[in-house]
Amino acid sequence: MYHYIKQAWKNPNPKVLRERMIEWRKSGAQVKVEKPLRLDRARALGYKDKKGFVIIRIRLKRGGHRRPRPNKGRRSKRLHTRKNLKMNYKWIAEQRVQNKYKNLEILNSYLIGKDGMNYFFEVICVDPQRPEIKNDSTINWITKSENRKRVLRGLTSSARKSRGLRDKSPTNKSRPSRRAGQIPNPNSGRRYIIHN
Repeated sequence: MYHYIKQAWKNPNPKVLRERMIEWRKSGAQVKVEKPLRLDRARALGYKDKKGFVIIRIRLKRGGHRRPRPNKGRRSKRLHTRKNLKMNYKWIAEQRVQNKYKNLEILNSYLIGKDGMNYFFEVICVDPQRPEIKNDSTINWITKSENRKRVLRGLTSSARKSRGLRDKSPTNKSRPSRRAGQIPNPNSGRRYIIHN
């Protein structure tokens, strides 16, 4: 069954999808839904149809990833419009869901549609306080304290991709973080940390 759902989502019916997105635009930015729209993708990312799992549909404005072109003041000779892509849209969507539903943990998310103005994602959330989650050996890792607010610390799948941590080659310089090798420059005036 999941195979056929996956094949259907590779080439969705544009008329049905357009009608859905019209309804989604009229609804709120974050809506709790009963069932996932892409069941195959949700199951692959860890969703189970049991108490403790919550699906949130979120609408996210497109754009805003380009730095504005300076029109006065000191500026460079080359007035390029630079892209500022330190966070992808999926990571931003997960963070917004986490900030609204503070008692839930973000497991993963997936794209369900986009138009000229918006991206639409479904975010899989888990309630770590539920006994059904604590007793499930495949998902109870998310109840541990080190996984609290994991999306805000860049530990979800989309966040790790945005941070450049999918590539495990030795030439990848983004580990353990992008700023790991920079010299500290605190505001107090001490440019270098003195180790005794």
